[in-house]
Amino acid sequence: MLALGKLLELTLAGREPSEKIQLCSSGARLQWKIDGVLEVDPPAGHDSGVDLLLSAGIHGDEIAPVELLEHLLHAIAACRLQPAVRLLVVLGNPAGLRRGEHFVGHDLNRLFGGLQPAVSGPEALRAVELELQAELFFNRPQRRRLHYDLHTTLRPSRFARFALWPASAGPPTREQLARLEGAGLQALLLHSRTLGTFCAFTASRFGAESLTFEVCPPAAGQGVDLQLLEDWLHALIEGREPPTTAGEPLQLFRVEREIVKHSPEFRLHLNGVLDNFAELVPGSLLAEDANGQSWWVSEPGARLLFANPQVKVGQRAGLIVVPVGVDEACS
Repeated sequence: MLALGKLLELTLAGREPSEKIQLCSSGARLQWKIDGVLEVDPPAGHDSGVDLLLSAGIHGDEIAPVELLEHLLHAIAACRLQPAVRLLVVLGNPAGLRRGEHFVGHDLNRLFGGLQPAVSGPEALRAVELELQAELFFNRPQRRRLHYDLHTTLRPSRFARFALWPASAGPPTREQLARLEGAGLQALLLHSRTLGTFCAFTASRFGAESLTFEVCPPAAGQGVDLQLLEDWLHALIEGREPPTTAGEPLQLFRVEREIVKHSPEFRLHLNGVLDNFAELVPGSLLAEDANGQSWWVSEPGARLLFANPQVKVGQRAGLIVVPVGVDEACS
């Protein structure tokens, strides 16, 4: 197998490959760009007109999707997977990956698009590097642009496979929802305001169909099943229509409120471990902070997502989300 197919190994070791460009016997071309970033060009005459950016490891302790990308690269380098798309593989936060930590100084997935100009340090520099790599990659006109950023959640979830749709992408179409449902997604969360995420940046700057995929452990202590997602990405890379998965209809949610930790006195009333998308009891007290600030559940059908009372002061400690219909989501 070609050495460039071992991107994770190179990234964890902090090494540059001796050969920056390698050719597969199939004619596919692998090019090392910068630390943790590899571009794959399909063989001549096999380009389907799609530019696909796959990123993982934006948070250094979310290793399962990083290993998924490594599997795909191994298959390309060994000629078991024949790419028919231009592909950019990004391991987002090498420093975090090497340390096995969510982030080193700041959450990288809040630093794209210049939304936090006062932040400095390694993650801020990395955000600028990745923005430049995305700009160089999405520089060809009249091509379909896709960006899927792969994550895993710390908590189990009522929906094992869900995705986040950035507000900067505008409302999704019914065709896009049908395609995501066919990919085995169980829920889609529609953001209501622009965040500094990698996907929000590529959606607004390049018009890419950009989604953050979250694959979750079904229960505490159990592993993450990435097989459906891997099969779907395998088909996309080969230029085939991805396989569809029969299952429950895709459930849609909208972010209604953010819970922000304003002081060390912040308390989140979870009554033990609370799964992502767990239903909240109307009228219940969800969180309290200093100066009498409190969050009560007032929305019908409200659920809690990304609950984490251990975040730093000023950061999000959870999201209150509510269900929405297709007509509202696509309007």
